[in-house]
Amino acid sequence: MRQVVLAIAVNVFKESVRDKVLYNLVFFAVLLTAASYLIGQLTAGQDIKIIKDLGLAATSIFGLFIAVFIGIGLVSKEVEKRSIYSLLAKPIRRGDFIIGKYLGLVLTLLVNVTVMTIALYAVLGYIALMAGGWMLPGWERPAVDPVLLTAIALIFLQLMIITAIALFFSTFSTPVLSAALTCGLYVVGHFNADLKNFENVIDSRPAIYTARTLYYLLPNLAPLDVKDQVVHGVPVSWEYVLLNAGYAVLYITALMMAAVLIFSRRDFK
Repeated sequence: MRQVVLAIAVNVFKESVRDKVLYNLVFFAVLLTAASYLIGQLTAGQDIKIIKDLGLAATSIFGLFIAVFIGIGLVSKEVEKRSIYSLLAKPIRRGDFIIGKYLGLVLTLLVNVTVMTIALYAVLGYIALMAGGWMLPGWERPAVDPVLLTAIALIFLQLMIITAIALFFSTFSTPVLSAALTCGLYVVGHFNADLKNFENVIDSRPAIYTARTLYYLLPNLAPLDVKDQVVHGVPVSWEYVLLNAGYAVLYITALMMAAVLIFSRRDFK
């Protein structure tokens, strides 16, 4: 089982690396990170904050594009090419197929987030070198701040959840609809906490219960976004990171179980 999942994951990674769209996304993300240096020079004294903020935003946005536009095609491409029939004819369990696809895309995301992180730190290191110090008066945090890795790690957890959502929809929906639903949940996920306080706005009990149900069912991505805190030097505790990491693991596990269940019952005849 592990060898099959690993083989599928490696194959997905190789296919993703050969995808020209993937190269374009990474190129533009790295370019935006580098361009943030020039943008930062327009605001005296705030260049470090602007570069960090734009670099983290670029990592998040372009990582989202990779997760959505590659994730929705993991299953649908196999169905359209009819290669799914030859794969399922082999001694491969459908659950292994889905898990392998997911892990392959997560590996692709990890590599690309790493590349974008290196680009961001390279820009910040260049600025520190030109400024003559790693920590200057007026800077809340050092230029090459290791705390940025906390924000990047939580961004990666967001992307893992989005990848699981994209793969979940791809098991039963069309690519266009899967992309729309995944992007919609990404947006909703950043405002999900408002559903918890919905009872303070209206008095309708059915509406309140519906809002509470949606609050627990829909992804809660806002706690995984700590870009502002990190950029402005607000500490983020390890307890907070571990708690949200646990939430991400549980939510991804539930999505993968649902995806495997749906895909296992799907009839390809």
